Amino acid sequence: MLVISGGRLSSFNFLVILFTIVTTVGSGSARITSTYIRSEWPSTDIPLDNEAFAIPRGHNAPQQNFIQDPLFILLVHITQGDYDGKAVIISWVTTDEPGSNKVQYGTSEKKYDFSSKGIVVNYTFSNYSSGYIHHCLVDGLEHDTKYYYKIGDGGSSREFWFQTPPNIDPDTPYTFGIIGDLGQTYNSLSTLEHYMQSGAQTVLFVGDLSYADRYEFNDVGVRWDSWGRFVERSAAYQPWIWIAGNHEIEYMPNMGEVVPFKSYLHRYATPYMASQSSNPLWYAVRRASAHIIVLSSYSPFVKYTPQWRWLRQELKRVDREKTPWLIVLMHAPMYSSNVVHYMEGESMRAVFESWFVNSKVDIIFAGHVHAYERSYRISNTRYNITNGDRHPIPDKSAPVYITVGDGGNQEGLAGSFVDPQPEYSSFREASYGHSTLEIKNRTHAFYHWNRNDDGKKVPTDSVVFYNQYCGKQSTEEETEEEPYQDYCKQHCHLLMRV
Repeated sequence: MLVISGGRLSSFNFLVILFTIVTTVGSGSARITSTYIRSEWPSTDIPLDNEAFAIPRGHNAPQQNFIQDPLFILLVHITQGDYDGKAVIISWVTTDEPGSNKVQYGTSEKKYDFSSKGIVVNYTFSNYSSGYIHHCLVDGLEHDTKYYYKIGDGGSSREFWFQTPPNIDPDTPYTFGIIGDLGQTYNSLSTLEHYMQSGAQTVLFVGDLSYADRYEFNDVGVRWDSWGRFVERSAAYQPWIWIAGNHEIEYMPNMGEVVPFKSYLHRYATPYMASQSSNPLWYAVRRASAHIIVLSSYSPFVKYTPQWRWLRQELKRVDREKTPWLIVLMHAPMYSSNVVHYMEGESMRAVFESWFVNSKVDIIFAGHVHAYERSYRISNTRYNITNGDRHPIPDKSAPVYITVGDGGNQEGLAGSFVDPQPEYSSFREASYGHSTLEIKNRTHAFYHWNRNDDGKKVPTDSVVFYNQYCGKQSTEEETEEEPYQDYCKQHCHLLMRV
């Protein structure tokens, strides 16, 4: 094993890292606006009769036509069900009858020693009526264990599996995927398929799921259903940590729908009560060596509001000795140099940025802007309306801000950036893709943004992150994260001692 800054990294993994470097972001203070132009697929939703939405067949689903089976199980997905990763919430839909609300599970395939009962809800949206939506909390699980689970009874049952995360520990390695603004186009399918090849263990989804709000009346619900079938290939087997974006609001008074987040809140459960939150739109989980905070860009967050009060307390609960990696998720980016949605996250920045800097948050992931961008570590906490000091400055205690709203939805890419590129912006490109964050130990994480290059996954932006709490202590002048190839050059001599 290699010992690097208090953490361990296998020689095999280290060799893989050395030989998979394709492109990096450069070094020093270089700022890059990529000029790459891709011949993207049309930004239109995949037709409903396409195989991307096909009803499952074979060993994992009943053979009869689901329309003729009122208990057919669809739209299966899981998310973390507690604070520390020893529970999951399993959700699914039955078409015309509630059926069983029980999940059977165990550690051996086809052998289900345990069971848990959930709840059943449904809703209407305009002239659409949902199926019966089941949410079942399965708790008391062991860390780092593969579980098999079965939903339904008899010929309508379906079977899946998931892996619980390792113990909460500062040196536990873990890989997250980051996806945002996915939708259900051919570009979306490319992103999802590439993500599923990444080896990541959990998705951090930064909002804007189905884009069903771009439809009307019955078709809104129909496109929520198709999106659930679309992501089931991944979301039934590993947790997706959910955030609501602006397309989940669905405020449509012309259709008689004025309750925000109605479809989203019925369909996608979150473990908000486990982190003492009063609302499923903001919550926190701990997973392996990471503490993940989810915020709602479209719920009140100014001083004294429930979200503000909750975040103030949650930041006090963070224990960097156990979970050194502190990650915040939101939908509207606090820093973005794209012309589209420019400064829409400014109000949240004004409220929370000083807290994030003081807490030494490592990374803030956002979506909303349909392009990719990564910042340097910067802050603008000194600004107020009287001093006029309004420019972000390098700040070694500040987070890196990463926008990954490039999943592939039907609104297309946001191709116009502010010119010239701001000093705080390290790399930006208007292309579809997804990211991975490979946490190696308490001090280092390897980050990649992978572009969808006409059907191929292309690593485009790669960087080594040093943990804000346990990692390298940078000087005032040295606030940039280390480029991938520089890190490898400095440490490759260790291979000679393996």
